Amino acid sequence: MTKRDYYEILEVSRTATEEDIKKSYRRMAMQHHPDRNPGDREAEDKFKEAAEAYEVLSDQQKREIYNQYGHEGLSSSGFQGFSGGDIFASFGDIFGDIFGFSNGRSRSRSSARAGADLRYDMQISFMEAAFGLSRDIDIDKYQRCHECGGTGSAPGTAPEVCSRCGGRGQVTQSSGFFSISTTCPSCRGVGQTISHPCKSCRGAGREKVAKIVQIKIPAGVETGSRLRLRGEGEQGEHGGPSGDLYVFIHVEEHEFFQRSDDDIICRIPISFVQATLGDNIEVPTLVGTEKLKIPRGTQNGKIFRLKGKGIAHLRGFGRGDQVIETVVTIPTNLNRRQEELLKEFSRLSGG
Repeated sequence: MTKRDYYEILEVSRTATEEDIKKSYRRMAMQHHPDRNPGDREAEDKFKEAAEAYEVLSDQQKREIYNQYGHEGLSSSGFQGFSGGDIFASFGDIFGDIFGFSNGRSRSRSSARAGADLRYDMQISFMEAAFGLSRDIDIDKYQRCHECGGTGSAPGTAPEVCSRCGGRGQVTQSSGFFSISTTCPSCRGVGQTISHPCKSCRGAGREKVAKIVQIKIPAGVETGSRLRLRGEGEQGEHGGPSGDLYVFIHVEEHEFFQRSDDDIICRIPISFVQATLGDNIEVPTLVGTEKLKIPRGTQNGKIFRLKGKGIAHLRGFGRGDQVIETVVTIPTNLNRRQEELLKEFSRLSGG
């Protein structure tokens, strides 16, 4: 029987991308799957035909041979076409998306599970955020059981090979012309069973412990900053890697300073006399006081900038600035002499 063109079968062009081919095969597999068309011989044949086309066109080497020499070139290279068998072993990524199965290899790997990530919310002061700090925190997490060493079996015993799957972690069921490998229900894919569970961890291989972890907060963090400590999460199961610990930072507000990126902002009150005649004043900074010259005729809201007196750059060198806004205060309780002087000043000014 003459074979149809593989591109025609999958309804794609000869320049189709790998993703286009996969998408088309996914659609056809859904349409012609035997379980969705019971007793329909034509649908079964189309399903096999699409599987063979995908097996060739999804393989770069086979596709190049087919593009150049056609079906005869594939036959000469040893390709015998689709033969059924455990179809999920060949197309586990496709059928895992469609029908919820996967191939035996991925199921086997799933027995080793990564540990859960942990979250810790830390509140620090404005000054601690500006200069950084180290702090010890207490966390509760699962670690390998000290009694059984993580095996889950009581001391002096060991896990046994699962009698149902023979240690493979998979059981195979036949469905029409192909077979389906699924996780063993007895051992849940581990391949072993525990007849004598450890009393300390009850066969889990892990136990909950309290641990002190030192956290180093770099200078320049702000609310919403997140630190990741690799491997400080919970212990993985069946030899899987440990999860991570995520520390979320919450910075308290300061009574005097405000933050804008890496600059700090403050408002300094000055009298109208200082604003008019000028003055030298001292202003608070993150590291003490700094002298600031107020020029004659300074207006309300005038901005001054102290270079390098702000927050340290979190991902680089240097610091931001301190931005100072002057607030000219107006006296409200004047005595008679003060009023006379101000009136005299007004007359002299032509006001």
